[in-house]
Amino acid sequence: MPQPIAPDTKDWTRVLEQPCAECGFDPSAQTLADLPGLIHDTAMAFSQVVRRPDVRERPAPKVWSPLEYACHVRDVHRLFAERVELMLREDEPTFANWDQGRDGDRVEVLRAGPARGRRRSDRGRRSRRRALLHGHRRHRGSPRVPLQRQRLHGRDARALPPARRGPPRPRRRRMSTSDTVRAYDLDAAAYAANGASMPDSVRRDLEAFAERLGAGARVLEIGSGGGRDARLLEEHGLRVRRTDITPGFVALLRAEGHDADLLDPLTDDLSTPEGPYAAVWANASLLHVARADLPVVLARLAAVVRPDGLLRISVKAGDGEGWSTHGSIGNPRHFTYWRADPLRNVVAGAGWRDVEITHEPGTKNAESWLEVSAVRA
Repeated sequence: MPQPIAPDTKDWTRVLEQPCAECGFDPSAQTLADLPGLIHDTAMAFSQVVRRPDVRERPAPKVWSPLEYACHVRDVHRLFAERVELMLREDEPTFANWDQGRDGDRVEVLRAGPARGRRRSDRGRRSRRRALLHGHRRHRGSPRVPLQRQRLHGRDARALPPARRGPPRPRRRRMSTSDTVRAYDLDAAAYAANGASMPDSVRRDLEAFAERLGAGARVLEIGSGGGRDARLLEEHGLRVRRTDITPGFVALLRAEGHDADLLDPLTDDLSTPEGPYAAVWANASLLHVARADLPVVLARLAAVVRPDGLLRISVKAGDGEGWSTHGSIGNPRHFTYWRADPLRNVVAGAGWRDVEITHEPGTKNAESWLEVSAVRA
């Protein structure tokens, strides 16, 4: 069995007033209305974490495994749900101290396996989200109490950022998908302004794409960025659902008066009440998806597109993967590079047929691109 971990004796109430130096959680940037979405996103991320084959493995003898971290976050959600319920029942509630270092339940889950922890985590999630969103409206005591509960809860829910997919390590932290999202978020406006002009190859593909679909067709755009492609798609008579994983881009699009959704194509629900889409447009966005995740993303996209619907994506040509700082984005971004044949196999294996790949050489020192079109099988 794993070694016991020394109890955490830090005074975490400091995150009520100042950012957390360990995870970056900033209480001033959070509202009560943000918490239900944070709980949902955390639960969805950990539902993927606990499926990892190494979920029980600790990176060091006294550092929690991903499964133990998942159980800790589950316990945090339970605890604060109980405290919100107590606030709803009593005017001046007293909260018992919580020893978050206890190992009993986590050891039980390590023995029983990830499925037990996952089932426990799933039960009651929706009701807790509702309680945490609406509980403060009925509380009759100090209006600061629910806000303080929310900030403490938010910090613990953020203790393991979803995109990191694992616990903090004693050694230097590895960069992850979330770092790429943050890089775009910091320079979203500059990126949108810098990418306002459309390359000729993209314009040709877009016009052919729109002509094949016909006016009125509904398109799911993955990675809308500053909105350049969506504007031209709409000029050609298509209806576009704008989405992006980067909050800064979604905010820009909404500020321009567009409907836009914050969406991760790897984990979020892609469907809409209107039914299947006619096509997916993902220009220069899936190049950030990890190699092992791209088949999953493409299959999820195929599942929400009508038979004979269209797909158009573009990625950078090359081998391997890496981090790069260039253009209007000041911080490093992660890129996955592809060759045509392996990419064709991945697309075809994810539910698409008639896969065509065009190689577009880069200009000057720019990298080359692979532009992919396919039809829903």
